[in-house]
Amino acid sequence: MATMVAGCAASGAASPAGSAASRENGAVASATATAATTAPAAPSATPDGSQAPPASRASASSKVEAVLARMSLEEKVGQLFMPVVYGADPGTVSGENSARFGADTPAKAVAKYRPGGVILFPWAGNVKSVRQVVALTNGLQKASPKIPLLIGADQENGRVSRLAPLVTAMPGASVIGATGDPSLARKAAEVTGSELRALGINLDFAPVADVNINPRNPVIGPRAYGSDPAKVSRMVAAAVKGFHDSGTATAAKHFPGHGDTDVDSHSGLPVIRHSLSQWRKLDAPPFAAAIGAKTDVVMSAHVVMPKLDPSGDPSTLSKPILTGLLRDRLGFDGVVSTDALDMAGVRKKYGDAQVPVRAILAGVDLLLMPPNFTKAYDAVLAAVKSGKISRARLDQSVRRLLTLKEARGLLERAPVADPAKAEKVLRSAEHRKVARLIESRAR
Repeated sequence: MATMVAGCAASGAASPAGSAASRENGAVASATATAATTAPAAPSATPDGSQAPPASRASASSKVEAVLARMSLEEKVGQLFMPVVYGADPGTVSGENSARFGADTPAKAVAKYRPGGVILFPWAGNVKSVRQVVALTNGLQKASPKIPLLIGADQENGRVSRLAPLVTAMPGASVIGATGDPSLARKAAEVTGSELRALGINLDFAPVADVNINPRNPVIGPRAYGSDPAKVSRMVAAAVKGFHDSGTATAAKHFPGHGDTDVDSHSGLPVIRHSLSQWRKLDAPPFAAAIGAKTDVVMSAHVVMPKLDPSGDPSTLSKPILTGLLRDRLGFDGVVSTDALDMAGVRKKYGDAQVPVRAILAGVDLLLMPPNFTKAYDAVLAAVKSGKISRARLDQSVRRLLTLKEARGLLERAPVADPAKAEKVLRSAEHRKVARLIESRAR
């Protein structure tokens, strides 16, 4: 996300910065070069014209297929959404929940619409204390007994730290990038991921894979690992692996690149005039590296790149960018998420009912933070019933989301967070030591 937005202890000490980092750098460089320059074989088309997933995940597991087969149409549409719910407790009655979901508590909203996940924010009243967040996440999972939730947070560290002051104050990406040591990026991500898991949060909308090449950029800046695509690629790949070390899912953002803007996509629609060759050289490598490291999610950017798609649509709604570049050229077959749909950058051209439908048709699987949830849900459901979004296309996205959940142990039974354990894990002496190490190594 841009600035509005995206239960196990960390193990061991930070990896040595020498030979291990060198091997990691070499592996990332190789993966980046391969993914960025070699387009995979074109995916086969389904009878309705939608693209089948690339070969590496063309066959979902039997467990995923069994869950998919039992789902109603309404449940499948619900899986595509990750809204904000309001309140500190799953049973908190809130006028915001009533207005947005027609259900007065977070738990009732989840039970009514069965979304694929929810995202937590302090401004929504979700983050008060360690024990409160644990009770909230456990209660939300209890409200979704058939298919566990993805519970997300926008915890990049540094400038974007939605769970401060509960979690360790880890340095932001630019400070980590200044160390020149990918092993520290990995360790920082592992620490953050382990703290999120202890709270019952299983998806972090991180790392930022943008290359901050415009010094006037008002929205990325220190959130990026730096201005050199090769260095950013190494750091991003290491961070993805660190989150995975903790069992936390990752979302590399903001595709196809938000680093060369002087407009904030929260308040306007940025235009980046990179040619395809410039994009390949400047923007693509960190995303290719994230894909090589098996990021679970790639988040779209609400930016226009007219030389990649002349339609004038933001990338979130662009099939040439999300399907043509991300899926076909870079070979990503995981979940594609929108950036927050309440941001001005995606709302300027189309209404709040059209945006989610267009996003799915462009290649999106997960619709994040629609400003009017019921309007968005009803629009997607109607588009499926009318055939505008085919049943095959809907199943494609749901299958990807269920596959992600299976990979993170969330398909059949959600883990139950332990508040006592969480209090020991968060801001532990070991974790604060990692933060101090990074600060001391930055140069």
